[in-house]
Amino acid sequence: MIRHIVMFKLKDGVNGKTAMENAMEAQREAEKLKELIPSIEKMEVVCNSQKADKSNCELALICDFKDIDGLNTYQQHPEHLKFGSLIGQWKESRACIDYEY
Repeated sequence: MIRHIVMFKLKDGVNGKTAMENAMEAQREAEKLKELIPSIEKMEVVCNSQKADKSNCELALICDFKDIDGLNTYQQHPEHLKFGSLIGQWKESRACIDYEY
């Protein structure tokens, strides 16, 4: 199995919203990917706690795939690319790790 974890630090003020407001919108959009991309075995999309340190990333996606081919299929899927275009407008930075377990 491959676990793909990606975290986003978002910019304030994009579309007149706070980083957390955009994170919650991005969360709703990312959760749709579970049903649209068959290679996703499991997916969790989470927002940073409102009580947590504000320097934390606002959004994280944790996805499991059977193998690296499943991850690569996900990465190139049109719905993932659409989400990537959306989050790309809002992100300040991104961190990612992919590992086998």
